[in-house]
Amino acid sequence: MKTIIYVHPWEGSFNASILQKVREIFETRHETYQVIDLYHDGFDPVFHANELKEFSQGTSPNELVNKYQKIIQETDELIFIFPIWWYSVPAVLKGFLDKILLKGFSYTETKYGMRGHLDTINSVTIITTGQSPKWYIRLFKGDGIKGTLINGTLKSVGMKRIRWIHEGYITSSSRSKKEAFLLKLNRYV
Repeated sequence: MKTIIYVHPWEGSFNASILQKVREIFETRHETYQVIDLYHDGFDPVFHANELKEFSQGTSPNELVNKYQKIIQETDELIFIFPIWWYSVPAVLKGFLDKILLKGFSYTETKYGMRGHLDTINSVTIITTGQSPKWYIRLFKGDGIKGTLINGTLKSVGMKRIRWIHEGYITSSSRSKKEAFLLKLNRYV
């Protein structure tokens, strides 16, 4: 099963166009997919005391967290679509990862470090947009996507074959440049 994790609050955004294009690609190919839309679902990224009380046991009292974990367990291909805000992931996505990737569910601690459990996810595609180009984010702003999200988080929980596609200069690029980017998505998903 393919799962899209979509993170943008405005339906008029370029990210919404990307989501629509990815859906069209899957539907044209008759591929089964599902969408986790964090804003539409009203996902609360903040850890509350009752959640932290269960954190060390690797469980959550949050039914939406449990639902998302079930979806992730059934996923073999994951697609993230989100804007880069302050050179990193939006806060709601960070909270999603914090709450979903619990010990026991996504990893086990061993005396040699973490052993990831989400190795059934064979492919991850991260599609981002932002004003800054990818090279600038990677070289001058801490590399929050490749360094932190990909290497520090997703690979640690066992995900493999991870690629990052980015469209920069989003507020100043032409409509034709954005349309060209949407057409290229056929190669990536």
